[in-house]
Amino acid sequence: MNGRPRITTLFLLSGTLLFSLLFTTSSFASPISSKKAQLREVQAKLQAVYQKVDVAVEKYNQARSQLETVKKQIGENQRLLKVAEYNLEVANRQLTARAENMYRSRDVSVVDVLFAASSFDDLVTQLSLMERLGNSDVDTVKSIAAYRQDIRDRRVKLDADKKAAAKLVAEAAAQKAEVVALENRLESMTAGIKADIRRLQEQEAARARAAAQAAAAAANTGTGSGSGGGGGTVVDPGGSGHSAVVAIAQRYLGVPYVYGGASPSGFDCSGLAMYCYAQIGIGLAHGATAQQQASRPVPLNALQPGDLVFFGSASYSHHVGIYVGGGSMIHAPHTGAVVSYGSIGGAWIGGRF
Repeated sequence: MNGRPRITTLFLLSGTLLFSLLFTTSSFASPISSKKAQLREVQAKLQAVYQKVDVAVEKYNQARSQLETVKKQIGENQRLLKVAEYNLEVANRQLTARAENMYRSRDVSVVDVLFAASSFDDLVTQLSLMERLGNSDVDTVKSIAAYRQDIRDRRVKLDADKKAAAKLVAEAAAQKAEVVALENRLESMTAGIKADIRRLQEQEAARARAAAQAAAAAANTGTGSGSGGGGGTVVDPGGSGHSAVVAIAQRYLGVPYVYGGASPSGFDCSGLAMYCYAQIGIGLAHGATAQQQASRPVPLNALQPGDLVFFGSASYSHHVGIYVGGGSMIHAPHTGAVVSYGSIGGAWIGGRF
């Protein structure tokens, strides 16, 4: 896995960012404009970090998928080990019974061989006894040797698989902890700057009100004010793809982003796509790269509602959203955010199932 070098880069980025933000101010700018400039700079860096977090989440999902494969291998090896141990026990009983029958029915030389053996292994390897054994008995002896070798091999494989599983878990946990710590640090910085801006704006507004009241009292005049309004994103409902997926995704608008999440209690980007598509009977992997590779490529200018939109490159997709039309998508953006509408700007390809 290549997650750790990326994480180290992130921490170097955050250290440089924190230093530069503390000392990048302008003596000619107002306190509010300086804070806003500082906020824009932090948010720009944070957007770059969000993309790196997406990559870390994708690595984490891939590690979990590999871990599930290893767990299945361990389970199958444990089952086959039990089968081999049972077969060995049956073969040993059969050969022991055969030796007892020979003791009861044949001449004294066989008895001499039986009592001369220092162990059962010694017994079955003595040429004098092997010459008395029939073909079926020889096959049983060979089976015992094969079963014992199979048991030894499977125990070695089990030990290797368990070590591999432990390593996967440790690496994924360490990577997740490092990324989340960095992201929380930058989010905290953003929140602090926003609080400073609100405080400065409130102080400035208070001063403006005081000045206006003083001017009104002096001029014995009044002032008026106006207000404006805003609008929302209009989603194009047209298209003939899996448009039902759009309606499903809209149910989860406002659900919080959760690292590795794939349920209505919390989603990451590929977890949201996987969960929504599962409800129309299409099973997807939990990972943006795997989803892109499994889909039929669709140019961005030919997207239909319900298609997936991938961000990254042909070799690695670090983010995915569900296209709704009009250049918009529904996605789970990053930690601290919720499932919401977003622009497909920056996407490199679409995918259809």
